[in-house]
Amino acid sequence: MNTSLIIGISIMLFGIYLRYWINRRRFYRRGPNGLEHFSNYEKSVATRSFEGLCKLLAYVFILIGLFLIINNW
Repeated sequence: MNTSLIIGISIMLFGIYLRYWINRRRFYRRGPNGLEHFSNYEKSVATRSFEGLCKLLAYVFILIGLFLIINNW
């Protein structure tokens, strides 16, 4: 197997896992009515900003991984 194919698959799987991790955190933060609960406003802003940045990074990882996989075929 080509090294860049393995790297591409690894990067893409990491991006998918990162998306899963973010969505799981959001799911467990929800209450019975479906609203997210935070202890204060600053924590809410920091958490949402961090998760938004991680989600963007996950999309970049998935796209780079797909590019490396397609580039090998």
